Amino acid sequence: MLRESRWRWLACWAAMLVVALATMSASAEPSLNPQGDWLTANGHGVVQIAPCGDRLCGRIVGLNLATGEPMPTDVEGRPQCGLTIISAGQADPTGTWHGEITDPRDGDSYQTRLSLDDSGNLRLRVFVFGIPALGATQVWHRFTGQIADECRMA
Repeated sequence: MLRESRWRWLACWAAMLVVALATMSASAEPSLNPQGDWLTANGHGVVQIAPCGDRLCGRIVGLNLATGEPMPTDVEGRPQCGLTIISAGQADPTGTWHGEITDPRDGDSYQTRLSLDDSGNLRLRVFVFGIPALGATQVWHRFTGQIADECRMA
């Protein structure tokens, strides 16, 4: 009876160890999801990528504006702050999100692919005519700064 109790105790601890190790290894893997706040490649804006329905959307949440500089507007005269410029569907098995990005200055839209590299940076491939070779890749970094009132980067 004592031996049986000891084996149960040992089996219980072994099971808890396996669960703990599995949880640790799963949480150690980098996320392939690009949700978060991203500093654009030129450093002049912050785009927040978040779920919107069954898609991901990226909207402008911060702009590098000088004191007193007016809020820029899009091609239709709307303030760029809060403007959705990225829309992407579900990720493919490689963790790449396919979608569209719109240039707020002229309203032109381009196909895009979003993915995270090994360093956790967002790689944004923008292209035309459905041909990725006819495009360019920007690298965006996670934004760790502050956004002040009226969408201004602090």
